[in-house]
Amino acid sequence: MDSKFGLSRVQAHTTECLYYNVNFELEKTNQSGVERCEEESDKRSHCYAGVCATEESPQIFFCCCEGNFCNERFTHLPDPTGPLIKAPSPSPGVLNILVYCLVPGLLLCLVLLTAVWLYRHRKPPYGHVDIMEDPAPPPSPLLGLKPLQLLEVKARGRFGCVWRAQMINEFVAVKIFPIQNKASWENEHHIFSTPGLRHENILRFVGAERRGSHLESELWIITEFHHRGSLCDFLKGNVVSWSELCLISESMSRGLAFLHEDLPRGNKDGPKPAIAHRPDRCDRRLGLAVLFEPGVPPGETHGQVGTRRYMAPEVLEGAINFQRDSFLRIDMYALGLVLWELVSRCKAADGPVDEYLLPFEEEVGQHPSLEDLQEVVVHKKLRPVFKEQWLKHTGLAQLCETVEECWDHDAEARLSAGCVEERIGQIRVTSCSDHAPLLVSTVTNNDLPPKESSI
Repeated sequence: MDSKFGLSRVQAHTTECLYYNVNFELEKTNQSGVERCEEESDKRSHCYAGVCATEESPQIFFCCCEGNFCNERFTHLPDPTGPLIKAPSPSPGVLNILVYCLVPGLLLCLVLLTAVWLYRHRKPPYGHVDIMEDPAPPPSPLLGLKPLQLLEVKARGRFGCVWRAQMINEFVAVKIFPIQNKASWENEHHIFSTPGLRHENILRFVGAERRGSHLESELWIITEFHHRGSLCDFLKGNVVSWSELCLISESMSRGLAFLHEDLPRGNKDGPKPAIAHRPDRCDRRLGLAVLFEPGVPPGETHGQVGTRRYMAPEVLEGAINFQRDSFLRIDMYALGLVLWELVSRCKAADGPVDEYLLPFEEEVGQHPSLEDLQEVVVHKKLRPVFKEQWLKHTGLAQLCETVEECWDHDAEARLSAGCVEERIGQIRVTSCSDHAPLLVSTVTNNDLPPKESSI
């Protein structure tokens, strides 16, 4: 604010006064001078009244008074009702402008990336599952009449756990899904409920139920119980004879051929569409199976499901044609690996029987990644090795030849399940000299830890 102070001369009538400007450098004006005030009566009257008046600019004040040093103690009191004059704020620096502009954008990007990551890695918690979106299946008549008691856990896997249970005098297997795995339970229940699915080589379905309420709900699949467990678990602790090998492999291929077959409406149990088992180890459960209705596309399904080491080359490299025949050929590749496991534990060949190994365990270990199997199966086109002593046994040599045609790298060159069933039947008739009752030889590795879940 500029100030102008008047120093009057000692006269009766003041006509001019001296002034001194303290802001002369800022305003680039004279530091002092003479101001006439006789021609401006209005200015004289309010100056003499002891009030500083503004000229054109509100920052410049002009005052006159009479007498020596009359303005020595003069002070200016601004009008409290007038507008406040604020000093201009210093202009922000370039760095501050960049910070103000970039920080909000970076925070927004971080929030968006976090939201995308959470969406792609989401797993519905118990509280977010709509368990009432569709009605529960009607209880099985058997289950409605008979009490069911859970006895012991037999296996655990990524979709749930399997219990041995008792229903009156019968033992059954109860597979329990947590509520967040509802989709897997629904698919398995749907497959097991397919008309015409009853077969001696297919796991017998007893019923499906939802137990509990709301967040306490559990989803049950009840089937017949096999005390020896899955084939993989059985082979870990047991070797098989040649007759046992023929019996297991023939019944397994017969069951798979039945699944793959389209049964017409004239079938006594009703029409049955083709079903692809999809590789989930050597297991008879149908949790990953795909049903192919005539003229109906399979719908949304993911190709890379099941146990990795049983995936066919086209599955590992993501080059699946989502048609019925493509899925059936994928099953045949997995069947070849399971047959190799049976051969590896057969005592018909000369020499000792090696410890049970999973397919490709020597090449990629017990817990391979998808990339490991892609390198071995797709790029190097390797398969499990046939021991020299196996090929010296007539029946095993013929079975190994069948195995090679099952896991052929060219999917269209693979055998069908029905063809494998016929071949094994012929091999059994021409090469089997073991007519003893079905016996199982137990070896010393009963307590081996499970290498992969059989669920």
